Amino acid sequence: MDQSLTNGGRRASIERNTTETRIRASVNLDGTGVYDVKTGIGFLDHMLEQLSRHSLMDLTVRADGDLHIDHHHTTEDSGIAIGMAVAKALGDRKGIQRYGHAYVPMDETLTRVALDFSNRPYLIWKVSFTRDKLGEFDTELFKEWFQAFAMAAGVTLHVENLYGENNHHIIESCFKALARALRAGVEIDPRKQDAVPSTKGTLGGSL
Repeated sequence: MDQSLTNGGRRASIERNTTETRIRASVNLDGTGVYDVKTGIGFLDHMLEQLSRHSLMDLTVRADGDLHIDHHHTTEDSGIAIGMAVAKALGDRKGIQRYGHAYVPMDETLTRVALDFSNRPYLIWKVSFTRDKLGEFDTELFKEWFQAFAMAAGVTLHVENLYGENNHHIIESCFKALARALRAGVEIDPRKQDAVPSTKGTLGGSL
């Protein structure tokens, strides 16, 4: 494991094994954006590296999946494992800012992400692609990753590509915007470090 994941901070590791995938994910929410990602899917690795770099969350992922079938299980299950690790690292979510949002431009593309670490998972996905694949990767699987991450992390997540033409730019801006919004949402509020950011005193359940 990378040294950055052993020196303090809100850290967690998850090992998730099924008949389809075997995945280990470690995060440090208070890191510097150090990553070591190997899923067997080059494009997914690149997106997860962007997630780490721009959120400043240290991230280590090792995935061994049934890529001889397709990329679906490895993509979805990596989202689950990373989301589980984030949720575990957050603990009772005491002291966090809770909300985050970001607009990320990438050349001709602009994407907006807003999120709430509410522990009430939900995904709104308003992203369209004009190609079925980027390289060997099915573009429909990006929604599966975001859905899996949102459910496992306990985050209400809204992702909207406002405009764009290049499919690579569109999805990369989604991951970068998620990263910046995540960074804001998990940041500790110095004025309320010992309080859960909810009038209920807990996050999750009903509104």
